[in-house]
Amino acid sequence: MGGFVTAALGFPAVLFSFLLIVVIGYWLLALLGAFEVDDFDGGDGLLAGFGGVPLSISLSLLIAFTWFASLAGTVLLDDLELSTPSRIGLGAGVLAVALVLGTLGTRVIVVPLRRVFGPAREPSRRDFVGRAAVIRTSSVTHDFGQAEVAAADGSTAIVDVRQAGEGNLTAGSRVVLYDYDSEREFFWVESLDI
Repeated sequence: MGGFVTAALGFPAVLFSFLLIVVIGYWLLALLGAFEVDDFDGGDGLLAGFGGVPLSISLSLLIAFTWFASLAGTVLLDDLELSTPSRIGLGAGVLAVALVLGTLGTRVIVVPLRRVFGPAREPSRRDFVGRAAVIRTSSVTHDFGQAEVAAADGSTAIVDVRQAGEGNLTAGSRVVLYDYDSEREFFWVESLDI
């Protein structure tokens, strides 16, 4: 245990040992309900965290990975019997490598978390493109028609549809919405019954 404490208090690991204690204290208080995980997020500015993940999570990961890398480097430096100037120089190199490794480790964990914490995108009519639909009007032409389409969440919508060529799309026909005309607000359809 004495070797661990010595390494944790050696340069450069000591720089992150204190920060790691702060991180552990923060998460203990968060577990006790003292505050929410995203209470200290800085919005979209410099303190926004990595890629939309809350600052508390991304910064905690960065500190933990960097501390571990610097601790490993400190142990390696302790095994070498170096003079003080050499130890400081190599310690600065270990610090730089630890920061790079900490950033890379954090990025590996944060990228999948973006889906969980990322901003919710507003649904759009373009989300229906590529979906199957059922014609609900008596026919579909180049200037008339409606179809019922299901969204990803299971809800349905009646949308205006148009057919580019000649065809026999009538009520109950299954079609695919293959394009959306945003100016005239309708979908181009093609029959699924081939």
